Amino acid sequence: MADDERGTETTGGRGYTRPTSIAELRAVAQPHEVRSRANAEHWTASLYLRDLSPYLTQVLLRTRVSANQVTGLMILVGWSTAAALLIPGIWGALLALVLGQLQMLVDCSDGEVARWRGTRSPAGVFLDKVGHYTTEGFIPIALGVRAATWPIAGADWMWTTIGCALGLVIVLNKALNDMVHVARAQAGMTQLADRRDASTAPSGARLATLRRVARFLPFHRLYHSVELTIIAFVVALVALVVGHPLADRVLVGVLLPLAVLATAGHFLAIISSKRVRA
Repeated sequence: MADDERGTETTGGRGYTRPTSIAELRAVAQPHEVRSRANAEHWTASLYLRDLSPYLTQVLLRTRVSANQVTGLMILVGWSTAAALLIPGIWGALLALVLGQLQMLVDCSDGEVARWRGTRSPAGVFLDKVGHYTTEGFIPIALGVRAATWPIAGADWMWTTIGCALGLVIVLNKALNDMVHVARAQAGMTQLADRRDASTAPSGARLATLRRVARFLPFHRLYHSVELTIIAFVVALVALVVGHPLADRVLVGVLLPLAVLATAGHFLAIISSKRVRA
């Protein structure tokens, strides 16, 4: 997510020339238009990952690894995040928490490598989408397996079904944003600016009120891989007191209806906004 728009950046190609300093690397790889993005820049990137990523990017630029290969690494880290949740107890949740942050760090660096070398491409954007869609689909499934406990038998399959349903709803919710871009492109409209000052608020007093309420209760933001791993770790801590699998089952049981509500609200916000109006 932190660099899922990296294929649209405009840079000068530097090939395999290395930056002489972190400051030079930041000037090229972290321009204002990147740091000011509203949707493609995750809050962890703004909080601290963009401060760390140039150091990883500098190491990567000393190699022949391409930006797309770095994105491939991000995908593997994301899948490993979901797999870590299959480890029972607190340690699996802790490992997923760490890997979730690592995925976002690598996600920052792949775009920085592309901007420094001038190797932007649609393939990079595509691979980035694959990484985030699959990771955010696999994590809920892993949470469902975690809630069912291993080995899964009898009625416990209900929890894996809930996890799969949660993953489907999360992916659908995520796809709505991309559907907007596809719809505008096919209608011959201009690309939406991804800036924090760009208004995409829904029209209508009732929806505007719901949008304000959502700012105070932002449960719709819980379904990124980072937030899911943070929640999973917190629930694992609670489970030390109330026990497994009760805590894990409450987690997926609560997340599914909230995800359905968030997706419905997202759809209404889009269809009533200027984003899909000629």
